[in-house]
Amino acid sequence: MDELAAARRAMGHGSVPAGDAYTIEVRRRYDAQVDDVWDALTNPDRLRRWLKPVTGDLRLGGKFELDGDEHGEILRCEPPRLLKVSWLYGPDARPGTSEVEVRLAPGPDGDTEFELIHAAVVEEPLFPTYGPGAGGVGWDLALLALARMLTGGDETVEEREFVRRSAAAWGEAHLAAGGEPEHVAAAVAATSRFYAPDPT
Repeated sequence: MDELAAARRAMGHGSVPAGDAYTIEVRRRYDAQVDDVWDALTNPDRLRRWLKPVTGDLRLGGKFELDGDEHGEILRCEPPRLLKVSWLYGPDARPGTSEVEVRLAPGPDGDTEFELIHAAVVEEPLFPTYGPGAGGVGWDLALLALARMLTGGDETVEEREFVRRSAAAWGEAHLAAGGEPEHVAAAVAATSRFYAPDPT
């Protein structure tokens, strides 16, 4: 399956406690039951296989840290349908500036409809430089790993090509949301270089 083509992407506006935010949205279907997908999102042993190792107080109101710079608080947890967390980067991140919400719904064939919305107050120069691909490409890479874990697939994907196509797909979402073509093209190129720098 073409994992990039399996997802629908959109860019919009929303709000977080700190104020107005950009949103990136990914919707797709997983060929797995909703309880299995929920477990993949919340079970630390499985989460580390497709995202990163996680530590902390993994319950409503608890704080978590991923192996890296991401950390946050569990804001809503309604098994097996909805998980919402604050999603902050680095020790100096301002609380209330970034949130991720995942919604699951059972599909008609024992599958799962998956929706991820990441709302963030994005400061200069991040959004003007990279557009929605700044976070979107990272989520595409993570959701590719989630798909592989859920289905047991091990098909190889050339990462540079995947990143290039992901950045282009987020560029299309940016254009659909009213982005200026020249700005979008520059953001797609910058995002591709950031995630997959030229090896030469």
